[in-house]
Amino acid sequence: MNIANINLLPPSKYLTSLHTKIRNNQADNACFTYYADQLVRQLLVYTANLLPYETQDVLTPIGETYAGLRLVRGVCGVSVIRAGESFEGEYRRMFAGQPIGKILIQRDPYSKQPKYFYSHFPDDIAERAVLLFEPMLATGGSLLMAIETLLKQDVALENIYVINVLTSPAGIERLLSHFPTIKLVTSSIEQGMTEQAFMKPGIGDFGDRYFGTLHR
Repeated sequence: MNIANINLLPPSKYLTSLHTKIRNNQADNACFTYYADQLVRQLLVYTANLLPYETQDVLTPIGETYAGLRLVRGVCGVSVIRAGESFEGEYRRMFAGQPIGKILIQRDPYSKQPKYFYSHFPDDIAERAVLLFEPMLATGGSLLMAIETLLKQDVALENIYVINVLTSPAGIERLLSHFPTIKLVTSSIEQGMTEQAFMKPGIGDFGDRYFGTLHR
């Protein structure tokens, strides 16, 4: 397994406190979304530092030159519907004016295999750095299909950054077996999975908890 492109958020007390809030099964929707947004911001900031930059000098209000940086290319967030859409608010605040694409992939209830339904992207997505939003990476089937969908749009693999909240060791292994050079940013590598393919210690269904559709 090539772990060079697996970017795990550095451990910190603050990061642990965010996980404590959102993993708690007593967290209500308001609590979950508030702290999940803070965690998403941490993931996006980390990813932003992996993007390519070029120099840009600007003149300050006192007439001095500041040696700054700007992104080499535009970015495009791509949400794997529905859980991936939870990243969009923080993405828009960080990358104002940058587009968002969508991919709808659902798991067949009988075969348990992912099935592609829909996607929509900006016309120039192949020229952008693509931030692919998929909060949960358990078995990896849906994520692999999402990456293949982007490759069919002529997005270069080196321009895809998978941003993820929790990932399983099996999911990482499967992802890298298909795309050894893919870049993944995650906040936690979990202990494993249950027989129902929930990661443990886990967080439950991220999309249901974020969008308030969890049935208790």
